[in-house]
Amino acid sequence: MSAHEKPLIAIAGATSKQGRSVAAALLQSQRFRVRAFTRKKDSPEALRLEKLGAEIVTVPLELGLRKDLVAAFKGADGAFLMTPPIAPPETIEAPLGQQLADAAVEAGVGHIVFSTLENVDKITGGTKYAPHFTDKARVAGHIRGLPISHSFVMLAFFYTNLLEYYVPRMEGDTLLLPIYLPEDFRAPFVDPLTATGPVVLEIFSNPERYNGKTLPIVGDIISPREMVETFQRATGLKAEYRNAFTRDGLLRYFPEFAANELLVREILGMVEYAVEYGYFGKEHDLEWSRGVKPDTLNWEQYLRKTGWRGDKQSFGF
Repeated sequence: MSAHEKPLIAIAGATSKQGRSVAAALLQSQRFRVRAFTRKKDSPEALRLEKLGAEIVTVPLELGLRKDLVAAFKGADGAFLMTPPIAPPETIEAPLGQQLADAAVEAGVGHIVFSTLENVDKITGGTKYAPHFTDKARVAGHIRGLPISHSFVMLAFFYTNLLEYYVPRMEGDTLLLPIYLPEDFRAPFVDPLTATGPVVLEIFSNPERYNGKTLPIVGDIISPREMVETFQRATGLKAEYRNAFTRDGLLRYFPEFAANELLVREILGMVEYAVEYGYFGKEHDLEWSRGVKPDTLNWEQYLRKTGWRGDKQSFGF
């Protein structure tokens, strides 16, 4: 198959953790071409994608750019869509995702894969506030009504949250890990940088098989207590769990969050939802993604592969 005969996949949010994973997996398979949407063509992430062989297109994930998006999607056989992290009180995530999907349909894209989450508002009867879950679910609902073949991926909590947003700190000779879940609550986690791409590659390789399906991506199901014990074993460092699950615990360790009360409500609502209702709906097969990629990293493997020892890291977007 010549390069121009390979199916072309457009990736919105290509420099995000998920987007970079998808681009790398598709290109390394040598079965697909990739068109990567990015805000800045000269960003380090965009330049790395270009070096891998991606076509780079400058089109930011913003409202009011439908014409630009239609032009960017033209000629693509498939599209991986995701919405960027948007902190409240901004409420543009659902319309932004709908704009992406509508533009893909107008451009004649064959199959959409959208990264979604559960509809917390619907599941909890409006008692838990987690718009970054619910808004993605609303986009998924919109896509289901469009005249296009589609699939959804649903990622677990990211390991990288602890590296990027809920960073540990030293107290004497002990590293304190403030984690946003109760100490003994076992929750699903995953590394978006290595786990997303292989699953999306599987979907685009078999779009008819996965049409209409929602597919969870999970690397480990583990409690904060087990995470801290594993961290000590993998690093040799003394470490302890700290509660960032309650409002007092969260603001004690991350006082900067207090500047945005809606963000505090959202973090607490997200976690309360996961604890009380389960992160994933019971209809999902949480072992499915490991069948696609048997070497999906669990928490210990992630620590050993990355060498993380509690420092703050940034992954860009």
